[in-house]
Amino acid sequence: MNTRGPAAEDGLRLKPFRGLRYVPEKVRSLAAVTSPPYDVVVRPDGLHHLESSDPYNIVRLILPQAPTADARPRRAADTLADWLAEGVLAADARPALYVYEQRNGDLLQRGLIGALELSAPSEGVVLPHEDVMPDVVEERADLMRTTGAHLEPLLLTYRGDGRATGATAVIERATARVPLLATTTEDGFAHRLWAVTDPAELAAAADDLAHHQALIADGHHRWATYLRLREERSTPGPWDSGLVLLVDTARYPLQVRAIHRLLHRLPVARALAALEGAFRVRTLEVPLPAALDALAGAVADGNAFLLAGDGRFHLVDRPDPELLTRTVRADRPEAWRTLDATVLHTTLLEHVWRVPDGPEHIGYIHDAEAVVEQAERHGATAVLMHPVREEVVRDLARQGVTMPRKSTSFGPKPATGLVLRVLDL
Repeated sequence: MNTRGPAAEDGLRLKPFRGLRYVPEKVRSLAAVTSPPYDVVVRPDGLHHLESSDPYNIVRLILPQAPTADARPRRAADTLADWLAEGVLAADARPALYVYEQRNGDLLQRGLIGALELSAPSEGVVLPHEDVMPDVVEERADLMRTTGAHLEPLLLTYRGDGRATGATAVIERATARVPLLATTTEDGFAHRLWAVTDPAELAAAADDLAHHQALIADGHHRWATYLRLREERSTPGPWDSGLVLLVDTARYPLQVRAIHRLLHRLPVARALAALEGAFRVRTLEVPLPAALDALAGAVADGNAFLLAGDGRFHLVDRPDPELLTRTVRADRPEAWRTLDATVLHTTLLEHVWRVPDGPEHIGYIHDAEAVVEQAERHGATAVLMHPVREEVVRDLARQGVTMPRKSTSFGPKPATGLVLRVLDL
């Protein structure tokens, strides 16, 4: 986001905290206990893979398994208590902001992890750009409330001036020192973490961030959960802030990818039959990369989607203009009305396919190969999406207009398990 230029008290307030981290000697490796964010793990395959990588993998906290849904938060809380008692996790001695770096080839991301003071969207300090699903917020709230912990940082972005000043200067000075930890995860990303505890450095970062607003890049459900749990408490305290990673995208640009849909109860043949007269459909006898290239080319001319699940790919584009006029809300900005996610949810899912909006009908999967494989395995329909441009996301967020849920996937996302926040420390 652009510099706001308001009084300092109106901007971001990122506070140091005592990070809870794995004790390296207690685990097979730091890489073996990390995980992607909870909503990126492709269950059950990804869950089982992570659980088997190390008995202390963080997935046992963020996606606890128990006979009933009600028992899962308690399982996570008991597991966290056991790991603390065993010395697998230990708190740092001093509150700190944590400089976090990810590197993979030419890709470099750096940012600050801290406890960010919460604010409602109406305050214009932290801007959401996507709707949330109430059942997911409820699930995350139960987990955070029962564990008394923030187990993984949200990814937020702000726009500095591109120079190594303020918080960026603090970050880059820290990276010249020996890190607290360094590990490389199986996806090829190298991760490093430093603690910033010097009062002058903390003050410099705070003074800079206080003049900025942030965009939620990843973690809308967890941010909504933070706000909900704050409202449950009548007195100020640690629940007034939430664990986040703040990245200056003027200095370290993020990648924006699509999040694909898995329509559990809609076979591809039925989906295609319902499109007759509403969209153009072309079947592609090509591998996935070539199909995604065709999707990218079609999106340049308007709304387009790629359907899969029957061993082939079907390019869906050129929607009937009258259908869009009839099904898409006219009281929203044009940038919102023309989003692929808007047309998918309001036109295709609601009116053409009549797919109910619930987790038993719609799954959200980040990886294109994984969503295709699951659709083929279960006789479902995969809807592959093309990513939204970052400037469109920012523009809508500034207008206070939220996009359909799971419209974007910003990255690289922070690895879960490198630093946690327990709220009673």
